[in-house]
Amino acid sequence: MLQRLKPLLATLGLSGLVGLLAGCQSSPVAPMPTVPQVDLPRFMGDWYVIANIPTFIERGAHNAVESYRLDTDGTIATTFRFRADAFDGPEKVYNPRGFVLDASNALWGMRFVWPIKADYRITYLDANYSQTVIARQARDYVWIMARTPSISEADYATLVRHVTELGYDVNRLQKVPQRWPAAKEQ
Repeated sequence: MLQRLKPLLATLGLSGLVGLLAGCQSSPVAPMPTVPQVDLPRFMGDWYVIANIPTFIERGAHNAVESYRLDTDGTIATTFRFRADAFDGPEKVYNPRGFVLDASNALWGMRFVWPIKADYRITYLDANYSQTVIARQARDYVWIMARTPSISEADYATLVRHVTELGYDVNRLQKVPQRWPAAKEQ
């Protein structure tokens, strides 16, 4: 009897699996917009992380700064530095390499580990190149950054509104504690 039921059970099991997987398909996500054009040399330099939806390595980061340098081969040498869990916590430093992926210079691949390039999109950049939002198509992580360690509440609200318009859950957004000598505050 069991031998006769095996083909039926296998068919039902396969049908159920196909149905389950079909039900797991998510609806297509709208493309993540980027700014029309980025002047790469002007974008280079230090960016203080004001807020983010953090990756696992960034959780608890204090005084987070991402620095970019355009290399002669066209890649972007990146240094991401922060203090872990407190202002006096151990310093963590990561050096991913950025690769510009389109003519606008607003779409990058960021390689932390070869051969994987993480999606990195400049979705907001003010005219003075003093504030930016970096997002991902997957809408899993986002970074609000500025040339100074702090920004006005009005500017912060504007940038959070932009992140909301991109489709992020801003309840997951966390301010990154920044405390620097007065000379860094502008």
